[in-house]
Amino acid sequence: MENVTQIDTIGQYNAINNNETLHPLVNIVDLSKADKRLNRRSNFGFYAIFLKEIKCGDLHYGCNYYDYEEGSLVFVGPGQVIGIENNGERYQPKGQNLVFHADLLKGTSLGRHISDYNFFSYEVHEALHLSESERKIIYDCFEKIRNELQRGIDKHSRTLIVSNIELLLNYCVRFYDRQFITRENANKGILQKFEELLNGYFSSDKPREIGLPSVNYCAEQLNLSANYFGDLIKKETGKSAQEYIQLKTMDVAKEKIFDTSKSVSEIAYELGFKYPQHFTRSFKNHTGYTPNDYRMLN
Repeated sequence: MENVTQIDTIGQYNAINNNETLHPLVNIVDLSKADKRLNRRSNFGFYAIFLKEIKCGDLHYGCNYYDYEEGSLVFVGPGQVIGIENNGERYQPKGQNLVFHADLLKGTSLGRHISDYNFFSYEVHEALHLSESERKIIYDCFEKIRNELQRGIDKHSRTLIVSNIELLLNYCVRFYDRQFITRENANKGILQKFEELLNGYFSSDKPREIGLPSVNYCAEQLNLSANYFGDLIKKETGKSAQEYIQLKTMDVAKEKIFDTSKSVSEIAYELGFKYPQHFTRSFKNHTGYTPNDYRMLN
């Protein structure tokens, strides 16, 4: 496997790309200033938002490849690996990206809520594709941050820079909501596959072997990141992916309870519960009845 370059600081990243370090914890990096280089994979110790201005080849991110199109935004969180497949040819990087270290956010509102921005753990093939007007808004946010950096550091710098990063991220939340809506047909296809996946799961021996289906398992089977999958299901159904799985589990449980040849314990194990009492408690929380009471009621 190809070596992964570890880049822990903003200063390191600036040096690699021939950009000046105006602030040790944040920068808008102009990738066109970088020297031509071989494609590589990197592990960042900070947050990065890539805005590509041209089509530039196949990015490898996690276990997937993604054709990185013009006007796409890709979000990377600390510890994630991103890169471009090495084909032995040198290329000239293009575009710009916002990089900021978690230390910049400490003690701020954004620092307390940065984990709410799920797209930092999306896969590259779940990138945000911008319209022309959306791209102008992103450029404007980048420009505000760049202007603050060029003014020099004073007592207001951190507050204003972090506020503009937060503004940019909130716009990205809006744009992702728009993308979920405009890709409604594709999303409904995923929802249908999710339903088929659960049906197949409960009709197999997997509940006994693996246990109850998890959000991570379902997302992996559908080739999606857990966070993107969860956000998509929430947008489409109004329920979290976990709630959807729980409701499906209870629907299957109701059908199984009508089979009076099986005990409640047998049904619990068939569904993937480790302990029958957990099944009984969950069933009562969802239906208002214990499994035995439900069986007698029906």
